[in-house]
Amino acid sequence: MRIGLYPGTFDPITLGHVDIIQRALALVDRLVIGVAINRDKGPLFSLEERVDMVQAECTAITAKFGGEIVVHPFENLLIDCARDVGAQLIVRGLRAVADFEYEFQMVGMNRALDASVETVFLMADARRQAIASKLVKEIARLGGDVSKFVTPAVNNAMRARFDPQRA
Repeated sequence: MRIGLYPGTFDPITLGHVDIIQRALALVDRLVIGVAINRDKGPLFSLEERVDMVQAECTAITAKFGGEIVVHPFENLLIDCARDVGAQLIVRGLRAVADFEYEFQMVGMNRALDASVETVFLMADARRQAIASKLVKEIARLGGDVSKFVTPAVNNAMRARFDPQRA
């Protein structure tokens, strides 16, 4: 069984993430979505909220496209998480050259730690390349409309977080 790991903080999960998840399903028998705890980033949503959002989106994806998706929170090294879930490959999404430079360094470090785990890059769909969770949070915090960047459920969660009276 080919198992892939798609890691991220998913704070929040965006349509860019959903695009990568859908396409990664075609590459593996089981896709594990690793939701990173990453306390250093100071996430907007708690780990439990992020896991719930990712799980809800993945339930909708598997209902539509089939496949097996498991949501797995983690706080250890990415390569250790890959070992924990039995992943042979790590799936990473790329939006721009800046993403590539960072990811290139990560691949080198991960290969030095465990050469048996391969990394696969998927380019974000052209319509989704500008979407970044950080920017989505900023737009929502300033009262902007993020409905073009996230699913309706995530949009509602963002509105509830930043303007409970509008939610």
